[in-house]
Amino acid sequence: MNIIIDDVGWDGEAGEPDVTALLPVPETHLAALHTRLAQAASDSDLLDVAYRTVVTPVGELLLAATERGLVRVAYEREGFDQVLDTLAAKISPRILAAPKRLDTVARELEEYFAGTRRAFDVPLDYALSAGFRQTVQHYLPRIGYGHTLTYKQVAEQVGNPKAVRAVGTACATNPLPVVVPCHRVLRTDGGLGGYIGGLDAKTSLLALEKAA
Repeated sequence: MNIIIDDVGWDGEAGEPDVTALLPVPETHLAALHTRLAQAASDSDLLDVAYRTVVTPVGELLLAATERGLVRVAYEREGFDQVLDTLAAKISPRILAAPKRLDTVARELEEYFAGTRRAFDVPLDYALSAGFRQTVQHYLPRIGYGHTLTYKQVAEQVGNPKAVRAVGTACATNPLPVVVPCHRVLRTDGGLGGYIGGLDAKTSLLALEKAA
């Protein structure tokens, strides 16, 4: 990457700055600068949403967190740029790649995929959900590791037995997949149903938990 450095003089005829040098900047220096800027923004309460990506057996995931907790886990198929635009619109435009805030989440995900973690301990921010959808998503972590329920059973557990389709919608729009385990909810006939990360990802998560 190059940064253009302007000379102090000006081209009198063109009225434009006289560019005298191109200074190459090593990527490592830029990364270090970004890290310092992210920390300064956080220290000054100017960073509302921090994000990073991690590579997992079900593909690359985008993780985003507010001061309250993890607010978004997104699969690459959702479009990371679109997810970030949505976070900026619904949470705050003060959003920045700041991996440090998400170190604990990344570590717990690594442990989960290694088969050594069965529940996540990180604080969660359900700001992207509301109403019945949030009620369902709050319930999902109570489905035990390696176990499954049907959409109908979840509807009964949250006190609205007739809301089977609404439970399906709550699972399909879960902003925190994997961590909030909507993959453990199946159709009444045993079919997988839908999944925000795709059916291959849902199958892989269920197989991982069964094997462990």
